[in-house]
Amino acid sequence: MSCKNILLIDDDSDDAEIFIEAVNALEKEIICHTSSNALTAFEGLKTAEKLPDYIFVDFNMPALNGAEFIQKMKDETRLQHIPIILMSTHSVEVMCQLTKQFDALKYMTKPSSFQELVALLDGVLNI
Repeated sequence: MSCKNILLIDDDSDDAEIFIEAVNALEKEIICHTSSNALTAFEGLKTAEKLPDYIFVDFNMPALNGAEFIQKMKDETRLQHIPIILMSTHSVEVMCQLTKQFDALKYMTKPSSFQELVALLDGVLNI
């Protein structure tokens, strides 16, 4: 099995720390990079030598929110193929409404427990 690279974009440092711990709890070969700014992350991706296998992006962020980030990614031919998982504290129903313009988008409601997050990540990444 080859090592997978994921990028987490979340402006909440506590949420990012918990996310990284959950990825580590999977005990799989995954390297997790983080960014607290979606615009900076997008600019970096445009010129990155190695692209992530998955991107997890928080919906509610300043400067560029998750939906705006996804639109920018869809407009960049080189980046269109990267699976993006939009994360939010909104319910699945609300996220469905907010993201209906993105056909193949995956989204997940931020879970309330660490074990739930580990299980969700295991299901989404299925590595």
